Amino acid sequence: MRADRRLVLRIGALVLGLVGVGLAGYLMARDGQQPMPSLAGASQWLNSPPLDAPALKGKVVLVDFWTWDCVNCQRSLPHVNDWSRRYADQGLVVIGVHTPEYDYEHDVGTLRQKVASLSIAYPVAVDNDYQVWNAWGNQFWPAHYFIDRKGQVRHVHFGEGDYAGQEQVIQALLAE
Repeated sequence: MRADRRLVLRIGALVLGLVGVGLAGYLMARDGQQPMPSLAGASQWLNSPPLDAPALKGKVVLVDFWTWDCVNCQRSLPHVNDWSRRYADQGLVVIGVHTPEYDYEHDVGTLRQKVASLSIAYPVAVDNDYQVWNAWGNQFWPAHYFIDRKGQVRHVHFGEGDYAGQEQVIQALLAE
């Protein structure tokens, strides 16, 4: 009986997770476009002064919600780093939003070390108080939000994978 209950709870959590992905994706990409939510609320920025939507107008933006001890984030970061380097001269701006999952990930000194060791050169918003996370209605690590030159969220990807597809989104937005 106990194992059956655990199985039911796991299935329920999986269903809620899938519904959450569906709802978040729908809310962010309804009608194909939603205005870029605010980046205000970050306690500080690494590699950049604070950025906001008006300063990014005319650029294609990838906002990557991540945290340094998330294995899924660790696997996606090399792709994000590569895109940042390869497409910067074409108008892509990558912004990492570091929103910690665990208490020890709140340490900004350790975050600075991780950013350096991971060769992250793009701007990183330190979101220790979840203000940016909440403004975006985000629920996942990693989460990639693709914003067009007009400041509209055009595509969302949660979790690892489909790197070729995500790169196609970047290329299509840059070509517009």
